[in-house]
Amino acid sequence: MGVEQQSDTNAAIWKSDEIVATWAAQAAERERSHGAQWRFMAELLPFGAEAEVTFLDLGAGTGAASRAILERHPRSSAVLADFSPEMMGAGEAELRPFAGRYRYVEFDLLAGAWPTAIPAAVDAVVTSLCVHHLPDERKRSLFGEIAARLRPGGWYLNYDPVRAEDPVVAAAWSRVTDQENPDAVRRRLHPTADEQARWENHVRYISPLDVQLEYLRSAGFGGVEVWWKRLDYAIFGGYRPTPP
Repeated sequence: MGVEQQSDTNAAIWKSDEIVATWAAQAAERERSHGAQWRFMAELLPFGAEAEVTFLDLGAGTGAASRAILERHPRSSAVLADFSPEMMGAGEAELRPFAGRYRYVEFDLLAGAWPTAIPAAVDAVVTSLCVHHLPDERKRSLFGEIAARLRPGGWYLNYDPVRAEDPVVAAAWSRVTDQENPDAVRRRLHPTADEQARWENHVRYISPLDVQLEYLRSAGFGGVEVWWKRLDYAIFGGYRPTPP
């Protein structure tokens, strides 16, 4: 792929039956933490009520973002791409109410070779809580690949954690998080082995927001915007301009 990277602990974690089972058991907690953001992403996508559109959910996991979009846009269909058969298996159960409107495709975002099962052109692309697992050079190249897959006028939205470049800002983010979620203090000071491994894997490639916005502009996106932000989480993206 042409980028230097650390060992792929991401694969070891997200292809583990035990971790995936834990992830599935925490679905209600994730919905409380992130459900409003997934629904907001669905609202941002400019699809009319009767529009028959196809969107691509990269790094889809169990399909939380896709479920919000499929519910909001009743004539949409989804292609969900993930590299973990275990996560896709868990997602099949979560997506059962939308049978016939979605399909999974196995795709490792880190590898960069897009499978032929992913359409050459889609109306929108979303990513949620996954791009931060990629090194910066792969983020940059992925944004370009996403732009190339979008139909003119198509949107890309990313919901992900970002890194503070100022340590004072980072400390403020941590302080508020600790106040809102006392278990965050416990996980930081006394994590289990699995929690520590997931945390280290979570933070190692997180990038500042401004850096990623520039990657989007360099990839040719128009209307690059931060649509929502709270502490270290943001929804941002842009659209593929229509040729003159």
